[in-house]
Amino acid sequence: MAKLSVRAVSKKFYGSSGEVQALLDVWLDVEDGEFLVLVGPSGCGKSTLLNVVAGLDLPDTGEVLEDGRPVSRPGRDRSVVFQEGALFPWLTAQKNVEFPLKQMGLRARERAERARYYLHLVHLSRFRDSYLHELSGGMRQRVAIARALAVDPEVLLMDEPFAALDAQTREDLYEQLAELWQRTGKTIMFVTHNVREAVCLGDRVVLFSARPGRVRAAFDVSLARPRFIDDVDVARLARQISLAMKEDRRRIREEEYDVDWHAAAGALLHGVDRVLGDPL
Repeated sequence: MAKLSVRAVSKKFYGSSGEVQALLDVWLDVEDGEFLVLVGPSGCGKSTLLNVVAGLDLPDTGEVLEDGRPVSRPGRDRSVVFQEGALFPWLTAQKNVEFPLKQMGLRARERAERARYYLHLVHLSRFRDSYLHELSGGMRQRVAIARALAVDPEVLLMDEPFAALDAQTREDLYEQLAELWQRTGKTIMFVTHNVREAVCLGDRVVLFSARPGRVRAAFDVSLARPRFIDDVDVARLARQISLAMKEDRRRIREEEYDVDWHAAAGALLHGVDRVLGDPL
């Protein structure tokens, strides 16, 4: 049985621009302990799917299963790391990590010990008493990862957590995250639009089509670890995935052109019929 199973999930949103089909009939399995990465163009529904798996959104149709049980709400078994970290600026790094543990009812001593352990895992022991404004962007993201791990989730969900960081910081964090994953054995579902990042991190890379989001292809990544962004094999597989993404965009543009052309032709013929049908 897969750790996570996405079964025929579809999701629409409604706004000032009308109806938007974010996801359409998505099927996906994530194995226990797998590092799965979702890639695709902006707006293709990757983050929407992550929110559905987290229980933050409900699908219109279909379902998500964790160990065979339906997901209908957030749970401690699924922790989320967002792009901006969602940390509290008035708390120290240590107290940010302790915060969800306090909500769980853990005693102060146990909270402090667990927070120190996970800050050590992300190499921030020296900065546990620092406030967020005293930390770099990469350090703040490491605090967010430590906080997510501190509740000991079975699944770690990460929504473009490194997107706002500079290239060198991102590369440092790739290595640290891969090390954390190997040490903890957590199941990770990671969203990014950076294809090389996906290949550096993932056991498997799943390519989403442009909106509406659907699984277009999956690529197994059997490259040895550790991996680095400028490795030749990483670049080669990333290029293969990028070409598949470009081909998908080309196919969608052609489909949209056909729809627009048929609509225009239909309107023109309708106008001609009206003219010819009018009496002189």
